Amino acid sequence: MLTYSINEVIEFAVQIEKNGYAFYHEASKRKDLEPKAKEFIEFLRDEELNHEKTFLSLRGEAEMQDLELSADWELVSEYLKTIVDSRIFNSEDSAIKKATGAKDLLEIIDFAISFEKDTLLYFHAIKDGISNPNTNKVLRRIINEEVSHVLKLSDYKKTLTK
Repeated sequence: MLTYSINEVIEFAVQIEKNGYAFYHEASKRKDLEPKAKEFIEFLRDEELNHEKTFLSLRGEAEMQDLELSADWELVSEYLKTIVDSRIFNSEDSAIKKATGAKDLLEIIDFAISFEKDTLLYFHAIKDGISNPNTNKVLRRIINEEVSHVLKLSDYKKTLTK
């Protein structure tokens, strides 16, 4: 079984947030959105940036030192991005295509819910590969942030289908 370090888990989360940002950013440019819907999509886009910053801040001094000592972290980071891209949204380009290809706001929200649920499933799946308590703590924080997005999206979807 693979085991993951805090840096790897954080990198997975950051790459997922970047793909999510691309989706919401592209969706926010759509001309068919009502002002309130556009505002909600922009809020979600900004949340992706906030999550990225939050996740990056979860690195402690030891993790930062590990990054500084790792001459090949950029290569590892690119490898981890490839893993994420193969499981969630496939890539930033795929996220953009979903946002522009959606037939309406409801489909955008459905794609977003699906993306967030896939993210949760992914993090729950790698949970078995984590034995370090600090890494587990970081992963729980990431999962909680993603759960909050699913709840916000689900609540918003209910307002559309009434």
